[in-house]
Amino acid sequence: MSPRRQPSAGSTAPVEADAVHVRSDPVYVVKAQLFRPLGHPVRIRILELLSDGERTVGDLQAQLQLDSSGTSQHLAALRQQGVLESRRAGTSVYYRIRDPRVSQLLAVARQILTSALTDSHELLGHLADEPPARRRRR
Repeated sequence: MSPRRQPSAGSTAPVEADAVHVRSDPVYVVKAQLFRPLGHPVRIRILELLSDGERTVGDLQAQLQLDSSGTSQHLAALRQQGVLESRRAGTSVYYRIRDPRVSQLLAVARQILTSALTDSHELLGHLADEPPARRRRR
């Protein structure tokens, strides 16, 4: 027996009656949890700095120009999501990116943004080349 399909309000696409809502689908929840810590500019910068290799908390703090509390909070958020790993050596704590594909993800994001900004720059150039519109007299 095939599942019942009911149209959703405002949609012409059929919906399975027993389908899991996208917000509670474990696959999408896990994907969203991966991207959530990447949604903060400081965390992106941390990942960019760590793309070159592991660094101490003190080094990251100096590069980010943040106090120890702010740096620690961002590192903890990335560590809790499994994006970073840490190790202790004496009194220093070193952080590194757990999976090198995170660096690849950042590189792809940079390429996408560069492409979009290039397109915008070209559009601005075309707009600047247009003659000014003449005002109509009333």
